[in-house]
Amino acid sequence: MPLCWGEVGERKMLGPELVQETKDKVRLIRERLKAASDRQKSYADLKRREIKYQVGDKVFLKVSPWKKIVRFGRKGKLSPRFIGPYELIDRVGPVAYRLALTLELEKIHNIFHAYMLRRYRLDPSHILPVEEIEMNPDLTYDEEPMRILAHEVR
Repeated sequence: MPLCWGEVGERKMLGPELVQETKDKVRLIRERLKAASDRQKSYADLKRREIKYQVGDKVFLKVSPWKKIVRFGRKGKLSPRFIGPYELIDRVGPVAYRLALTLELEKIHNIFHAYMLRRYRLDPSHILPVEEIEMNPDLTYDEEPMRILAHEVR
């Protein structure tokens, strides 16, 4: 810490005057840092949202975006961003939740921060009916379109 923060050419201060001026400068610096911190916090709080989940809710789990890694059958940008839905078992802390994961994910830790979760809203269109596929003796099957979405005549 510099001993004298005054302008060039001022007389040198000694003793209690130097200590008092140093305390005043440190107090001024702390006040200005606190004002800047409060200003930045107010800007950050505009984007922040409070997320609360209840035990028993269904949530999607965010998959971290690693490059060149095959996850869930797809590589790169086509791999899913969220997987699930999973049920919340317990609230561990103010922003941490324990999930009931499937057997394929049993090797990872089951407690996640709230920013890794997205609420799942039940939509009947998400549920796809399971249809029996008739297999030929050579283990092939015949594909049939469910419906034609659009066509053109040229």
